[in-house]
Amino acid sequence: MELDPRIVRIGVEVNGATKYYEDLAISVSGNKFANANENDCELTITNLSRETRDYILTETSPFLKSKTPKKIIVEAGRVSTGTSIVFIGDIISATPSQPPDIALTIKATTKSSAKGEISTVSMTEKTSLSKIAKTIATELGLTLVFQADDKKIASFSFTGSKSRYVEQLAKMGNVNAYIDDEKLIVKNADVALTGSMQILDLDSGMIGIPEITEHGIKVKYLFNAMSEIGGALQVTSIMNPIANGTYTIFKLSFDLATRDVPFYLTAEAKRQ
Repeated sequence: MELDPRIVRIGVEVNGATKYYEDLAISVSGNKFANANENDCELTITNLSRETRDYILTETSPFLKSKTPKKIIVEAGRVSTGTSIVFIGDIISATPSQPPDIALTIKATTKSSAKGEISTVSMTEKTSLSKIAKTIATELGLTLVFQADDKKIASFSFTGSKSRYVEQLAKMGNVNAYIDDEKLIVKNADVALTGSMQILDLDSGMIGIPEITEHGIKVKYLFNAMSEIGGALQVTSIMNPIANGTYTIFKLSFDLATRDVPFYLTAEAKRQ
């Protein structure tokens, strides 16, 4: 018997109202990146009621005239500790499977709705990087987490899709800028977020042997709420001691299920 049952909880937000679903057969996988790439997620829910399935399919249809983004929220955790947010993004498709076990597969990416929004930001005078980042965060509807060395930018001007704001900010400020759920993170390149540290060894959930890559390390471990994209990862491996050290996570993949084996995170990280 499982001593501390896992929880995977899915929220679908339509027009500001969020409906949550759990205690079903749910599987979720996706990736987060510490750069301008879109975070992505694909999830499958089996045996929803017909009413619920029809609601999600109707409200997330690309043929709806409404341009309001339909949001998906993925939470995971354990009964003893509760859940934490794994992913928040805009639904780009919802597809039903064939009966008898009718499943609904939903795909989502971070701020997908921003692709179709054109905006202009122009600051002709010298402006601090933090102020420009705050303006961009506001334009995208995000909360700013600024942990970079502030500097004055001679001028900043951009017209185009809002989805390219983050890429432009990173280039202009020579910083690491990316979206994590509902936050815009701006930090110095190759430096981990302050206050974010995952200590990983055999006793804390590490699975298998860490793999050395051209960029640093790739390691798989049991899901926990402490790992964060852009955060620090301290690895201690008995079988591969050359991998021991402290790293900064630049890609974080998740693979979760309620009634199957996966309940993992996989981090790819660069040595500090």
